[in-house]
Amino acid sequence: MTIKLMILKSGEEMISDISEMAVGEEDEQKVIGYFLRRPCLVKMKNPGLIDKKEAKVKAGFEVSLIPWIALSKEEVIPIPSDWLVTMVTPVEQLEKMYIEDVLSYGQDDQSDSTDEQPDSGE
Repeated sequence: MTIKLMILKSGEEMISDISEMAVGEEDEQKVIGYFLRRPCLVKMKNPGLIDKKEAKVKAGFEVSLIPWIALSKEEVIPIPSDWLVTMVTPVEQLEKMYIEDVLSYGQDDQSDSTDEQPDSGE
C-alpha cells in the first residue's frame, strides 16, 4: 500500500492508495498514469476556533475527506500522469485518518456479527 497526497491540474488536493500504470518492458518501462484506490478530496477549513472559556482564537484547521467520483461503482480509478501536478507523502495524521476512515471502513463489523435469533419462548 502506497498512500500519497497529490495535486491535480484542476487544483484539487487528493489522497489515495496509489499504484503506477506503466507500459513497456522492465528496463524501459514508462509511467503513463496511476491507479487510485478509493481516492478522496482533501478539504481544509480554518474556522478560527474560538475558546469561549478563555476568550481567545485557537490556531488550526479542520480536515475533511470527501470521496472523489463518489457515485462510481469502481473502487480503482485510472488517471493519466499528465493530470498530476505533484505527489508527496502525507503527514502521519492525514495518512492515519485516510487508512482508518476510508480504507478500513466497515472491515471490523464483519467478524463479530451472528445470524442467531433470540428464542421467542413458544
